[in-house]
Amino acid sequence: MRQVNRWRHRGWQGVLDHAPDELGFHGEIGTILGRSTDATKMLTSRARRKVRAVRHAARDRQQQREVVGAFLAAAREGRFERLLEVLHPEVEFTVHILGGRFVTIGATEVAGRAREASGVAHGHAAIVNGRPGVIAWNEDGTPLSLLAFTVADGRITEITAVVDPVELALMDLPDPV
Repeated sequence: MRQVNRWRHRGWQGVLDHAPDELGFHGEIGTILGRSTDATKMLTSRARRKVRAVRHAARDRQQQREVVGAFLAAAREGRFERLLEVLHPEVEFTVHILGGRFVTIGATEVAGRAREASGVAHGHAAIVNGRPGVIAWNEDGTPLSLLAFTVADGRITEITAVVDPVELALMDLPDPV
């Protein structure tokens, strides 16, 4: 009974981690699946890895959203020190402007630019090519800017901003909120 209670508290990961091994279910499950005991052990091992990977990815996405949210709040409020906390020291900020790109490298420099771009801090959260981002629109409903963030180890390592109206017009962006 103690094992079952432990599994309940750990959810399905507990079952995947312990049930087949401790209770000797691999052979029985293998018979049902038409697989050998060893093949069933491999399947449960893969299942464990997938469950852990999904949980890890969900935690990472949530952490990334929180870091981006902290960056946007600090930009809106003009909190330079807080910006430096969430930016990696070697952060790269690439802005796509009409006719080219502008690149800024370094947390201090990017934090300074964030103050200039505080208008996008009032945009709406979006997922941009799988990365956390922000879309802002002009009052007439045309896109103003699109930002995409790369977050690693709890800090922003890269920001890509598109403010070129021609490039924005070519993108398949959602309607303004």
